[in-house]
Amino acid sequence: MSKYRRNERIGALVKILCDNPNKIFTLNYFTNMFNAAKSTVSEDIVIIKKIMENLNLGRVETIPGASGGVRYTTFINVDDTREILLDICKVMKDQNRIIPGSFLYMSDIIYNPKYVRKMGEIFATKFAGQNIDCVVTVETKGIPLALMTANVLNIPLVIIRSNNRVTEGSTVSINYVSGSTGKIQTMYVSKRAIKNGSNVLIIDDFMRAGGTARGIVELMKEFDAKVKGIGVMISTKEPEKKLVDDYLSLIILDSVDVERGIEIYPNEKVFK
Repeated sequence: MSKYRRNERIGALVKILCDNPNKIFTLNYFTNMFNAAKSTVSEDIVIIKKIMENLNLGRVETIPGASGGVRYTTFINVDDTREILLDICKVMKDQNRIIPGSFLYMSDIIYNPKYVRKMGEIFATKFAGQNIDCVVTVETKGIPLALMTANVLNIPLVIIRSNNRVTEGSTVSINYVSGSTGKIQTMYVSKRAIKNGSNVLIIDDFMRAGGTARGIVELMKEFDAKVKGIGVMISTKEPEKKLVDDYLSLIILDSVDVERGIEIYPNEKVFK
């Protein structure tokens, strides 16, 4: 087998670890790949760990024991978090985004990989260490953000549907009251999508009164699943009392007015 120089090994290590966040790789995996001794690979990992920490590029963790190894977890610091959220708010303040009915056009933000990737990293950082088994969202606009969050956490995404589909197989459904419209709606999820007793993270793009999030929480009870967190991209300032209590929104939408403009700003709780 070929021998690799240190800079070549480090480049490959960084690529493999970053492409597979939260996955534990044994040292044997890398020693076989590089045809190198464990001590050599361990020294490479120490160098990578130091670089990642110094440049705030994430965390490289070594896990002791027979089943141990090394894994990379995404981490985004407060300064970078503030920068990306302020950038989104600046874009969102454009009055041309106002749609009749005091709604905001958000699709170009929600479907922009640059923004949703960073927001996914923020959620992954805030909910790290919760032993989450899957990310749950409701179709359709919440899917990109939820998918990016799941990607960063390296766990599956489960999509809750508003209509029953034959391709989903047997489903579990629940009726819930929309917090914004007051109408009774139904959501469906495949019985195969979530294992009983799973730890789940709910991610959505927008919250007004929290009716959808409350519906998802109730639906998760059908699987005896534990909701470890609820994250939303934007929540409205009013009503102040939502139908769910424990949630994290990245951005607060205060008001939308054609004459006075759009009042929107990052949620200070994100930086704590």
